Amino acid sequence: MAQKKNTAHHTMIEQLKLQVGNISAAIESQGQTVFGSSNLMSGDEITDFSIEFLELMVVLLDVPNPLDHDQPAFQALQGFFGSMSKQILVRGGKMEDFVRYMQFLQRCFIESLKEDKNVTVEDTRGILLLLSSVFNELTLSVFQAYIEEKEKTIYAQQQELRETSTPITEIWDGVLTLPIIGTLDSSRTMVVMEALLNRIAAERASAVVMDVTGVHSVDSQVSHHMIQMVRAIQLMGATAILTGIRPEIARAMTSLNIDLGNVTTRASLSDGLKEAFKILGIEVSAKA
Repeated sequence: MAQKKNTAHHTMIEQLKLQVGNISAAIESQGQTVFGSSNLMSGDEITDFSIEFLELMVVLLDVPNPLDHDQPAFQALQGFFGSMSKQILVRGGKMEDFVRYMQFLQRCFIESLKEDKNVTVEDTRGILLLLSSVFNELTLSVFQAYIEEKEKTIYAQQQELRETSTPITEIWDGVLTLPIIGTLDSSRTMVVMEALLNRIAAERASAVVMDVTGVHSVDSQVSHHMIQMVRAIQLMGATAILTGIRPEIARAMTSLNIDLGNVTTRASLSDGLKEAFKILGIEVSAKA
């Protein structure tokens, strides 16, 4: 029985090999339609892709277990599709179009199968399921790689946004300003705190004015992160001056029993800067 199934499998694979010319022509034509018309791939690239894909696919179908991800043949085809999809995406293509193209490749193989009296309906069904499974696994692996790459890009963008959304400015020798806008979560606090402590050390700052005018709401977590930053500033030998605390923020912090007794607070950024100058022994007055 096993010998019969192997023979049927071999017969169907041989059929596919005999149809390679027709499959190649269909693949190349579709490639020109999907990628060539939008200049995502050149004509030569599409031809090379069609040839290499068919060679790798025939090798994969010849191995005992084509669905084994550890098979070198599967990994080669997986890497091939991964490389091609990245190239398409870098050039402005869409992942959806690439996945549809892979589905077209699957259809080409299935349509190339011919009826054979030596192959039963059950064996034919087995080959169809095999082809479907192989392409499903390949499509899934390519899409997973795409999602992982997308997540890395989003994470990198978020990191960059965190670093640039809270600029630390030296407003005067020894005086730094830190405007905080939006919500302080754990990851953002760590990024800002690291940058702030480095600037305090580099500039030998004596005072840091933290302006929270742009913080719209305060909960226990946000309050905790603010206090963390104040303590870190104090540990570096600088004075932390908190400004821009609006009435609703003050009420929220009071209800949360947040103790700001040892923290210098001022109503506005300008008042905070005056306090910082006072710490430095600089008197600020209106020009006569």
